[in-house]
This record gives sequence, C-alpha cells and structure tokens, in this order.
Amino acid sequence: MFLRETLGGTGVALVTPFSNDFEIDYPALNKLIDLVIDGGVNYVVSLGTTGETPTLDKKEKIALIEFTYEKVNNRVPVVIGIGGNDTHELINDLKTFPLNKATAVLSASPYYSKPSQEGLYFHYKALAEASPKPILLYNVPGRTGRNMTAATTIKLAKEVENIAGIKEASGDLAQCMQILRDRPEHFLVVSGDDALALPQMACGMEGIISVAANALPREFSSMIRACLKGDYKAAKKLNDKLIEAYDLMFAENNPAGVKAFLSELGIIENITRLPVVPLSEGLHNKVKCYLQKELNMALH
Repeated sequence: MFLRETLGGTGVALVTPFSNDFEIDYPALNKLIDLVIDGGVNYVVSLGTTGETPTLDKKEKIALIEFTYEKVNNRVPVVIGIGGNDTHELINDLKTFPLNKATAVLSASPYYSKPSQEGLYFHYKALAEASPKPILLYNVPGRTGRNMTAATTIKLAKEVENIAGIKEASGDLAQCMQILRDRPEHFLVVSGDDALALPQMACGMEGIISVAANALPREFSSMIRACLKGDYKAAKKLNDKLIEAYDLMFAENNPAGVKAFLSELGIIENITRLPVVPLSEGLHNKVKCYLQKELNMALH
C-alpha cells in the first residue's frame, strides 16, 4: 500500500483524556474524535506519544485501540502508535495488538538508549519484518536523544519493504530536504512539527501528524489544505493566527499545553498522568486569553 495515497494532509495525534480519578475518560474521547473528524482532519493516530502512552498499561492501550476503531467507524483512516526502546517487546506488541483495522503503525525511535545509526536501522528492520501493517518511522530527537540521519532514513526506505514513510520531527530543514530529494517515489514524508509544517510542505512534504489539530482542527487542517493546493498566501494567513497557539502548546510540555486548550473548549478535563502535570496557572491564563481573542475575531 502506498501511504502517500491514504495518509496525506492532516493527521492528529490524539490526546488521551483522563477523569479526576486518572482513569481513561471515554466519553471525552468520544467528543474529541468527533471534534477532529468534523473539523476536517484526514486521519487519526491512536497511542501516539501525545496520548501519554508511557503511562498507559497494555490493557488500556488495547482498549483505546478498539474504542477508536469503533468510534471512527471507517470515517477516516486510523494509525496506531507502537514505539519504544525494547525491540523484542515491540515485536510482541505488533503480533498481539488489534491492528486489523489500522492503516499503518507509527513507531517512535528508541528513547534513552541512544542507539547508533546501525542500531536504529536494525531496530526498524526487525519491527517492519514483524508488523502486519506498513511502518511509519518517527524521528523526534528532541525527545529520544538521538537523531536518525537522512542517510539512515533513506537506507530503510529503499532496503526494507514494509517501511512506508516517516514522521520527521528533527526540526532540521536541510535534513528534511535531503530526505525529500532522495526518497523512493512511494515513501510518505510528513511533518511532526506544527510550527514548521508550512515551510516543510513548501519543501515537498505531504502533510503532518499534528498536536494542535486536537484543539484547532478546522483552522489547522484548512492551513494544510491550502498548502496542498499550493496556495501559500492563504496558508500563511491562516498559519499566522496559529503561531501563538503553537508557542502556548509547547511552552512547558506536550500534551499539557493542548490539554489546557481542550479543557477550555469543554472537550476534556484538564488532567494528566505523572510525570506530566497540567500547565502552570500563568500560562493557562494565556491559553484562555488566546481562545477568547480568536473567538471574538471569528464573531466579527
């Protein structure tokens, strides 16, 4: 399957809503999925790192996958996040998690271990060979501590059949352009940086897996659609309104930032699991001010 044909545009890495007792809040997730699909996103990612997956046990992860399939109900594709730094355990997850209805698996690079480029290559090769679905690489060195180079990405893209794309979040535009120049024709390249999505799409990326689209799906997906049409004047106008939101969402922690937005919009409770804590009061007040300002502008 060519993921370039099915996973272009705006994907959203869904947060995991929690109730006051820190259990998964399924009614809130129900509202969130409707919000993003009705807002125009092209697909959803369940169990991305924005979903606080390091704090979810295996039973919770499987339940979240099943709930997401049922709620999405084939309206958009579903991508499942399965990443970490224990290759053997991830292979077991790929064989046992319910992936039958997934379009692809998104797998973040191993964190903390800081493997060499050769280690990254063999890690992803092992996952691809075990996976019943195409693998999307996820390079996010700001979180994992190790950048996967353009050369390693291209080697995986050309040599490992079941590796179908990458969510590239290195923040290095030169590296992004190298990947876009050298990739095989079938290989999907999407952004993992909300704030850099516009220039990265101008370089040739097909879309993004977004955090901001949880809370601002209509505004963000409209910006991405304008990029896909080559209308960068319209895209810039939309993006200019979102720059402050990006800053607020990532000032302290993800997903604490976007959860503050969603709580102010009445979609979820402002609850995170440790070690993540909610936004500080001062920053949360700035989120309130931003949303009030944007609402007032939308009304006039």
